[in-house]
Order: sequence, then structure tokens, then C-alpha cells
Amino acid sequence: MKAGESLLLFFKIKKMSKFKEQRVGVLVDIQNLYYSAKVLHKKKANFGALLTAGVGDRKLIRAIAYGIKTLEGQEEKFFDALSKQGFEVKTKDLQIFPGGAKKGDWDVGITVDAIKMSKSLDVIILMSGDGDYIPLVNYIQSTTGCRVEVMAFLESTSAKLVEEVDEFTNISADKKKFLI
Repeated sequence: MKAGESLLLFFKIKKMSKFKEQRVGVLVDIQNLYYSAKVLHKKKANFGALLTAGVGDRKLIRAIAYGIKTLEGQEEKFFDALSKQGFEVKTKDLQIFPGGAKKGDWDVGITVDAIKMSKSLDVIILMSGDGDYIPLVNYIQSTTGCRVEVMAFLESTSAKLVEEVDEFTNISADKKKFLI
């Protein structure tokens, strides 16, 4: 068996551990997916389609999308649309530092929620390709036994994150389904 074949077999084995009774929580890093879709494909991510595909026929317990509010407030309609698609939307203000530098991320908030939720779920689906989540994935898998899946654009996803998760879905592999 070649190295590539064994890796494929490894992912097939991991994929087989999905079943209808699994309780699923979905955590979406909006900025990560939004900017990856924009830069890589000049399109927008279809968050509703991602949620439906990720959960499949399993039991969705909670879906949270984490976003950043700007001073202009142009994202409010988008956040409302996410709410109508079944997401609980958590927002925080964009930080603007003296000198003009801007920062807006939810890494710590997503991590805290994932750890809390993993105690009462079977699966955490993380929609982000950020390698900063590798310690979170390892922690959840080793302490709660919760399955961790990632949905993101392979081109902008940490290779190490792909290796660590129980299943990886490459959004770029089905652009018609996952992009608008």
C-alpha cells in the first residue's frame, strides 16, 4: 500500500464514525471563511449550505457564527440572514488601535465555547482553517472524546489542522454547493 493510499484509508475510517444519533455543535469563524472565499474564489461562502452539509442527518444542537461589527454597520443584514438560517450570531466590535491598526478575531471566544460545548456533544464542527485551533482540537479529542470536524478552504487551511481533525471537508472541492 502506497503512502497516499494509507492516508486515504485513514480518512475513510474516520468518516465511518458518523451516525444519526450524534449531537452536533457548529462553530463558524465568519471572517476566516468570508475572506478565504473572497480572496481564493472572488465569491461568498454559502453558510446555510455549509451548515446543512456539515450536520447532514445528525442532530444539530447549536450553531454559532462569530462575527465582527464595524463602525459602518454594513454587516447587520448579513448577520440577520445568518440568524434566519439557524445560526446564533455572536458579535464584537472591531478594535482600532492608535496608529490605525485593526484587529478583530474570535479565536479565544470560539475556543472557550468549543470546550464548554464539547462536554455535552458528540461532534464539534469548526468552520475555519486557522492553525491556531490545533491545540483546541487536540484538547477536545483527548479530554472529552468528542469528534472534531473542520470545514474550510484547503488552500488557506493549516496542513497540520487537516491532519489532526477527525474529518476535513474542503469547501473548494464543491464550489457550486458552497459558494455564492
